[in-house]
Amino acid sequence: MIKKQQFLEALKVIKSSHNFLLHLHPGPDADSVGSALALFHYLDSINKSVTLISGDSPFPYNLSFIPGSEKITKANISDINLNDFDCFIVADSGDISQISKNTTVVFPKNQNVIVFDHHTSNKGYGKINLIDYDSPATCQIIYQFFEANKIKINSEIAACLIAGIYTDSGGFKYDHTSPETFLIASKLTKLYPNFSNLIFEIENNDSPSNLKMIGQLLKDIDVTNHLAIASVSNKDLKKLKLDNDVSVNGQIANMLKSVVGWDIGISLTEVEYHKVFASFRTRDSQKYDLGTIAKETGFGGGHRAAAGASFPYSITKTKNLIRQVIAKLYPEVL
Repeated sequence: MIKKQQFLEALKVIKSSHNFLLHLHPGPDADSVGSALALFHYLDSINKSVTLISGDSPFPYNLSFIPGSEKITKANISDINLNDFDCFIVADSGDISQISKNTTVVFPKNQNVIVFDHHTSNKGYGKINLIDYDSPATCQIIYQFFEANKIKINSEIAACLIAGIYTDSGGFKYDHTSPETFLIASKLTKLYPNFSNLIFEIENNDSPSNLKMIGQLLKDIDVTNHLAIASVSNKDLKKLKLDNDVSVNGQIANMLKSVVGWDIGISLTEVEYHKVFASFRTRDSQKYDLGTIAKETGFGGGHRAAAGASFPYSITKTKNLIRQVIAKLYPEVL
């Protein structure tokens, strides 16, 4: 649990800073986008100079309905000069390596780095670390930051926070969803009454290409005892002229873990030659910690129930590495 004094200290740093950088993590989800945009709207409202970059990955179309998404600058960390910013607010990145997979991030010595996060892999790499492992979403922590500092939440900020809390809690189904989560959601939906349309747009904007991608992934499911892995190679993506949109990975992994007996479901998409994005889901997060599995591969991180990773390997080599890690941590799965 984050102490109120920590939230107050973060606000002091924000008020004393001038040029802010925000980012989206690789393969951004609604918690990443909602967190960054909620902070963007707030910083803009107090007349701070703020830049929000898209990061490594293409921006998911279904998240373009979150208010302010048009303000996101299409750029990676390597495209900018970190020295231009006296404050970098990092949201929803469980490790410094989760800021970018394309380059090594080194914070300038005098830069104020504020970290908002809820991943168990996050040991605190900022000057101020607002981390709560028991929170279902980074957006919930940002709400608590606003509340602790008596910062007014307008309808745009509310929409951003709703998007992150709803999706990262799995629609209020995942571990760490608490009575407080429902209370916060209730307050936010009063500020943004059109929340049902926002959630509809986030959940119902598949393209024909994505549906074909889902079909292709479901055609190749490799089952070993309690582990199911679906995958699609870059060669097949090109052959079938499919978009390399990895947003379907989480959907596929959820489908896999819904099958009785398949305790861990993993979806792999080779978006480029030897560049594989992975999503991990489990039926039993009390028994299996997917965040630990993803971290132990050396290329990912996340939560007990849901995690992700990006591998610089072929599909076959990626599968072998994942199986090796699972064999070490949970041999009964294989």
